[in-house]
Amino acid sequence: MRFWRTHRVQEEKEWQKNKKLTMGALILMIFTSVYGFNNMPRSFYLMGYGAIPFFLLSAVVFFVPFAFMVAEYGSAFKDEKGGIFSWMQICVGKKYAFVATFMWYTSYVIWLVNIASGIMVPLSNAIFGKDTTADWTLFGLKSTQTLGILGVVFIIAVTFFGSKGLKNIQKVASIGGIACMFLNVMLIGGALLVLIGNKGELAQPITSVASFVDSPNPEYAGSIAMLAFLVYALFAYGGTEAVGGLVDETENPEKNFGKGLTIAAIIVAVGYSIGIFCVGIFTNWSDTLSAATVHKGNASYVIMNNLGYQIGAVFGASQGVCVQMGNWAARIMGISMLLSLSGAVFTLSYSPLKQLIEGSPKGLLPERFCKMEDGMPKFALKIQAVVVVVFILLIAMGGDTMTQFFNILVSMTNVAMTLPYMFISAAFIRFKKNKNIHKPFVIFKNDTVAIVFTVLVTVTVGFANFFTIIQPAMAGDVATTVWSIVGPVLFTVVALVLHSRYEEKIEIKEISGLQSPTFR
Repeated sequence: MRFWRTHRVQEEKEWQKNKKLTMGALILMIFTSVYGFNNMPRSFYLMGYGAIPFFLLSAVVFFVPFAFMVAEYGSAFKDEKGGIFSWMQICVGKKYAFVATFMWYTSYVIWLVNIASGIMVPLSNAIFGKDTTADWTLFGLKSTQTLGILGVVFIIAVTFFGSKGLKNIQKVASIGGIACMFLNVMLIGGALLVLIGNKGELAQPITSVASFVDSPNPEYAGSIAMLAFLVYALFAYGGTEAVGGLVDETENPEKNFGKGLTIAAIIVAVGYSIGIFCVGIFTNWSDTLSAATVHKGNASYVIMNNLGYQIGAVFGASQGVCVQMGNWAARIMGISMLLSLSGAVFTLSYSPLKQLIEGSPKGLLPERFCKMEDGMPKFALKIQAVVVVVFILLIAMGGDTMTQFFNILVSMTNVAMTLPYMFISAAFIRFKKNKNIHKPFVIFKNDTVAIVFTVLVTVTVGFANFFTIIQPAMAGDVATTVWSIVGPVLFTVVALVLHSRYEEKIEIKEISGLQSPTFR
């Protein structure tokens, strides 16, 4: 009997250990959450080779130092389950942490609505080699309504399987990460084949240094457009903070989390630049991307279709075979993007919610909403799914009016999603100055260097958000500018009201405790 119990304890310990994320799995989850393959072909469409300096600059002034901050936070607070909420709460205070985290979480809910509404586009490309969603219909419904129904099914499936435990989320995220990496192998490998086949000649020639500055796209030729692309490049690195809630789920977190995040940051930063250059190896902007039918939404599929076509061409395949190879490349792109987006949705439907719930002090959010079952906030995940489903159905079934409403929601969350980066980076100064916090993983060994990079990151994100707000107004779209301001203000007010009610509850409890009779 004693042996059996000892054996069971050992098995339980081993099971608990196996539940934890390995550094490899962590890197894949970070990679899936941050790295967007679409960003490379889209960037080439917008800026050509000129996108590369902007991505490198964005990595230097924002992504890499911010990732280092998150790595230090995560390793120091490895036992805290609340992710960014816990970090900011310990360093600054509850109200500061709640406002930032609530704003950030709300934005991700809208992000889920956006992704679920368009998730069938990569599926269509996977099946047909092109986007046919405009012709999809179920039960006599219009295409937009059909896509809405399918989006609802997708969210329900994500919630159902995600609520079963972190293991399922890890599996999907890992598959998504592998699919995204496969696309990169396909892109780089295919580009090298074309380069060899064309005897080193680039489809998009590099004539001078100006090729890395000027955009072949007439719409991105001006200085304002370049600033807009810089903001695009900055936000292409978003999502690092979302994995903060996985610190306590990682094996040996004080060592592996910091290293894993650092490795992932370098891979992402270098990967973007290499990928953009590879697109130019087989894609001539004027020949492939200048048509009026090509836009930011389908540019990635057009470019990957061209990759398949060009591989066939350099090997002397017939016109028909080249076309088929292009269609199959688009199909592979579609299924890989489907898996990659699914991985991101699984991770980001769980991690922000987990950080909000486990970071919030007891009583701030409804008790049932915060209840954990088998390590998962199952009820909260269901409520979140209901909210997302309602929004999807309203937009899909509501016609132009609801579409306009959704556009307003997106405008409201554009700034609100990235504004918390400023909260996190600003809190880093207090984190470094607090000598009572044990810091097992330190990258910024000098406090002055830490302050410089903190200011740099905060100012960079502040500029990006400011430009995001004023740019639509400069183009004549004042409404988008207004809603971009309204969003963060509204989310802040709601967060402050919720926190104020929590403080009142605490005060009432304290007063009641003082006034209660004492029995000897």
